[in-house]
Amino acid sequence: MIPFPFSDQTPVAYPDPPPATADVVVVGGGIIGVMTGWHLAKAGLRAVVVEKGRVAGEQSSRNWGWIRVQGRHPSEIPIAIEAGHQWREIAATIGEDFGLRQTGVMYLANTVAHTTAHENWLASAQPYDLDSRLLSTGEVAGLIPLAATHWRSGLWTASDMRAEPWLAVPALARAAVRDGLTIVEDCAVRGLDIAAGRIAGVVTEAGRIAAPAVVVAGGAWSSLLLRRHGIDIPQLSVRATVVATEPIEEVFAGGAVDSRLAFRRRMDGGYSIAPDFTHDMFVGRDAFRNLGQYLPQLLADPMGTRFYPAAPRGYPDAWSTPRRWSEDAVSPFEVMRVLNPGPGRGLVSKLLKMFAQTFPTLPAPQARAAWGGMIDSMPDVLPVVDTVAALPGLTIATGMSGHGFGIGPAFGRIAAALASGTDPGHDLSSFRLSRFGARKG
Repeated sequence: MIPFPFSDQTPVAYPDPPPATADVVVVGGGIIGVMTGWHLAKAGLRAVVVEKGRVAGEQSSRNWGWIRVQGRHPSEIPIAIEAGHQWREIAATIGEDFGLRQTGVMYLANTVAHTTAHENWLASAQPYDLDSRLLSTGEVAGLIPLAATHWRSGLWTASDMRAEPWLAVPALARAAVRDGLTIVEDCAVRGLDIAAGRIAGVVTEAGRIAAPAVVVAGGAWSSLLLRRHGIDIPQLSVRATVVATEPIEEVFAGGAVDSRLAFRRRMDGGYSIAPDFTHDMFVGRDAFRNLGQYLPQLLADPMGTRFYPAAPRGYPDAWSTPRRWSEDAVSPFEVMRVLNPGPGRGLVSKLLKMFAQTFPTLPAPQARAAWGGMIDSMPDVLPVVDTVAALPGLTIATGMSGHGFGIGPAFGRIAAALASGTDPGHDLSSFRLSRFGARKG
């Protein structure tokens, strides 16, 4: 049985107490944090990843499992290309099968406008010499022959891949530990340790770790930690829902999405299916503070977000979640070790029905599992990967906006380079914190 997304009931794999000192502390044990730590360790630095709950406990084990260059913002394309190289090398060398398969990704066009958008993306990606191309209705039908839907066209990148996130990220963590990375689970970072205007380490619930450099890669929790120290990023989190079906006849070997439904073949013979039409926003103080930044997104797709008046207790932007706390008292990060939302209301049966409508000759799909995940997003759907000039020694790598799994190995290397003062190797201007202007925390 594949171990679907983790929770605070998942056994702790890394129970040792944190070390007293390190060269770099990484806050967060998702794919960005693990890969940052691994690259630091391979560079010979004493790196420690501190995770309040479990490695890959949140969005890193809850995503679609796509590894793609297709559809990326132009500034992300060279980084996604690097990530693809890293994924292939990792799969060939670590001795664990986490489901990496080169099966391609397809964006399916229901309307002329969708086809035009795909053509525009192909034009923007032309400098990178990708294998992406636009398929005709007949070519799409040849690749997805059991579908009842007749799509107008399909944007197809045969070199894109898939993997099982709940297997992949723990496998990366084990390989990183073998290469010298220290991981500490079930240990919250309560705050940054600052001395003489620069980073001096972190304060955890188990004590202080002295370090001249810290990387905050806390996913949906990053903004809450950073604002405590006067660093404001316009980060919000939205809930996305995924259903895992029982094994079923193969209808497509890779990942595909149209205006209604996304589906991706898994290594156990089932499909992971998700809606492309909606996600859920729990309104809190951050939602009001950042409304102006997100208005363009909301106006462009006014029906794409379902709003709820309040987040459940303990969520990062819940009305009752403290924004200030003492470092010698329990922090919000200990109150909720793993952010483990249930699936969206009514979506499980709806998704199964849409899959059955798309492939009516198959037996009705049955759900093996369903879950929600909180995607940490930014107004322009691009992450913040940057050092903080106002607080030397601090690097931020967060706001992956649902794209973090596939591109994670490369952004991990980039964050490690920023934290260690070496060349990141890419133009990072699109990911600068300063693009949001001066904001008071």
